[in-house]
Amino acid sequence: MPAQLSAVLGPRPAWSWGLAPALLVCLAAPAFFVARIPWLGWALLAAGLVLALMIERAGDRADAPAGGIRRPGLVRDLSLIALGLLIVSAIPLRAELDNLAILRFTVALGGAVAVPYIVSRWVYRDRAIRFPWRGGGRWTRLHWLWLVGVLVLAWLILPFYFITSGVYQNWPVVDTADLIARLFVGVGGVGIWDELFFICTVFALVLRHFPFWQANLLQTIVFVSFLWELGYQAWGPLLTIPFALMQGYIFVRTRSLAYVVTVHLLFDAIVFLVLVHAHNPGGLDGLFLV
Repeated sequence: MPAQLSAVLGPRPAWSWGLAPALLVCLAAPAFFVARIPWLGWALLAAGLVLALMIERAGDRADAPAGGIRRPGLVRDLSLIALGLLIVSAIPLRAELDNLAILRFTVALGGAVAVPYIVSRWVYRDRAIRFPWRGGGRWTRLHWLWLVGVLVLAWLILPFYFITSGVYQNWPVVDTADLIARLFVGVGGVGIWDELFFICTVFALVLRHFPFWQANLLQTIVFVSFLWELGYQAWGPLLTIPFALMQGYIFVRTRSLAYVVTVHLLFDAIVFLVLVHAHNPGGLDGLFLV
């Protein structure tokens, strides 16, 4: 997908005025999910969209390639990100496993992916948001080695992080088979959603306008802010920031949603086991070092 986009639009400029409104829109995520100040998030979204509109109306097309081909509208693409953020911010993201919480997460997170996709496809009539499952073809030996590496790194780091920081308490106690099953489904489901929204939606949209490193940093702001409210607090950003950056890099390299989802689910498999281990001392002591 990124390669096809570059072929059509040409190289993105190193810097453009459009970066300012994009940053404002993405900064709404820490306002919503870290500071938890809804009005500040709304103000940042509004300011970002208004500034983007002013830039477009002023005729700023400095990032348009030669030949007169117009780039996708920044206002339209930022409005899709804003829609998703507004939908997600409508619910508390505290990890809970009761039926109402599961329904709430399903509707809100599903809507945050579906609504921008529907608006992009049938209102704006473009294909800004795609979900390229197979992407760049067969996985190489390097792809498989990285999957093994993800498991090893997660096994070494995550138990120490969750248990010594105490952040495992941000997730509910899972001490019955039913709760453990719900946790398994919830952790995996949110992990898949992360890639659908943060990578295939937020990252893909900003990548239409900015160089890779800028787009990757922008999506990381949103990605890490969501994970913070979800429970990855204390020194969690030291883990989630590199993870989000790496997922963006992997997506650009592989153009494969299947691969980034696989990476995420392997990571989340260890998260699930660590949470069960932390809430049930003695049950999985032989599996982890902490």
